[in-house]
Amino acid sequence: MDSLSGAGPRRGRGRLGEASPGARAAAAPWARFSAWLECVCVVTFDLELGQALELVYPSDFRLTDKEKSSICYLSFPDSHSGCLGDTQFSFRIRQCGGQRSPWHAEDRHYNSGAPVSLQREPAHYFGYVYFRQVKDSSVKRGYFQKSLVLVSRLPFVRLFQALLGLIAPEYFDRLAPCLEAVCSEIDQWPAPTPGQTLKLPVMGVVLQVRIPSRVDKPEYSPPKQCSHESLLPTPVVLASVHELDLFRCFQPVLTHVQTLWELMLLGEPLLVLAPSPAMASDLVLALISCLQPLKFCCDYRPYFTIHDSEFKEFTTRTQAPPNVVLGVTNPFFIKTLQHWPHILRVGEPKMSGDLPKQVKLKKPSRLKTLDTKPGLYTAYSAHLHRDKALLKRLLKGLQKKRPWDTQTASLRRHLLELTHSFIIPLEHYMASLMPLKKSITPWKTPPQIRPFRQDDFLRSLEHAGPQLTCILKGDWLGLYRRFFKSPHFDGWYRQRHREMAHKLEALHLEAICEANIETWMKDKSEVEVVDLVLKLREKLVQAQGHQLPVKEATLQRAQLYIETAIGSLPKDLQAVLCPP
Repeated sequence: MDSLSGAGPRRGRGRLGEASPGARAAAAPWARFSAWLECVCVVTFDLELGQALELVYPSDFRLTDKEKSSICYLSFPDSHSGCLGDTQFSFRIRQCGGQRSPWHAEDRHYNSGAPVSLQREPAHYFGYVYFRQVKDSSVKRGYFQKSLVLVSRLPFVRLFQALLGLIAPEYFDRLAPCLEAVCSEIDQWPAPTPGQTLKLPVMGVVLQVRIPSRVDKPEYSPPKQCSHESLLPTPVVLASVHELDLFRCFQPVLTHVQTLWELMLLGEPLLVLAPSPAMASDLVLALISCLQPLKFCCDYRPYFTIHDSEFKEFTTRTQAPPNVVLGVTNPFFIKTLQHWPHILRVGEPKMSGDLPKQVKLKKPSRLKTLDTKPGLYTAYSAHLHRDKALLKRLLKGLQKKRPWDTQTASLRRHLLELTHSFIIPLEHYMASLMPLKKSITPWKTPPQIRPFRQDDFLRSLEHAGPQLTCILKGDWLGLYRRFFKSPHFDGWYRQRHREMAHKLEALHLEAICEANIETWMKDKSEVEVVDLVLKLREKLVQAQGHQLPVKEATLQRAQLYIETAIGSLPKDLQAVLCPP
């Protein structure tokens, strides 16, 4: 059967090549491994089968046939890429066994502290690939072709690329024993806890990383070296677990960064055609990261091929193009998706004077299906004016040979400020919809959050709009109007409304705990007291599940109130509410 339950982890304890007696028990040794990775796969080229899954570790991690097929096809560059040597890239596939429960313990604990853009994927897997193709006369086809793939729900592209850079070359030389040892080491790592700096030993090297937290300031810079002494080797410090080199990724499209940011903000369908899976996947991931700290709520595939199980779904002409960003290398997609509104084709990076050669903005009618030149093919007109000062600053940096990480920092800061300027008015208006604290009384249902009225919000922009924090001119009103129709407004609004509802519940619980319960109970019926006990218990369950922002003292007081209320009831009711 191709479908598996997605309610929890799909692995058990196993050794390479061994069959497993059953699913992993909750306390099995692979719990720490599963906090970082779902499994490790090895994909090889078989003369009869083509790409084939040679190994999955742990061996009893259960992938559906569709997932196995997707991993096999996406782990090799297609024939148009011509990748020789070693190359790294990423892909993202839909989990076929249904969405994993958001209340799974390890997910809930991590997600409650992580930025929304870095939370665990509930219904997709990331694949981080290290592919090697070298001449080998001992193989019939004359080439050694193999990929090592890390499958995870975490979008930590920078960390997993660094990890593959350490283990893949060693694995291709030593094979299975090396892989088993590495997986055992990962099974000793501490869990990824937001806000913590961790040391992760692997193959004689220690990677030092900081896991981002949702309370971080926008431009938080992780500490360099831990000063205290340790028996471990000097750590290799990764500046980020997830951030790519934006300047490198955006080299050919620097003049269109503003337009591309708007397309991402509006959740527009975009096809990215690049010469290699590495360029395609990095550019797609860089585009997705443009919106941080906003969560990207549309689908995206850093690397996609015609063999993907979603190929027909994404290429159908019977309905509007889906809200998805696709990274591809096969020019066939230009013919198949020429009805898409936005197509970006980039070539190999070339310098034109001091600036990397830039793609030109072209009308979709100039799209040639056989010989399409690099360009951004779109009829979209940007709402905001281009930031010429940013381009001058980046060009000056190139002329002065500034380090690329400095250029990336400048570009990232610009995009962050742009996103913040756009979101802050929405946040302020949303906060105004929250009932006042003084309107929340202990023994009445808390008041409702007022509805979001788009016209009221647009009117508020005259005095509290993005012009207060952003120097860019343009049609901000038009951009907001289009944003309201996008999946990102829906995603942002649902998340903020949920957070506000939880805050309202927390304030109500605090109001109850500050009131005198014994005075309240004097003239109340047994039914009303039982109702209070059940409601308080429900709030405690929510709070303990990291959903309600309440202090520990409030939780203790609520528990005391529950005991007091139950104690006031007859013995038969007490027995029902507190069974032995």
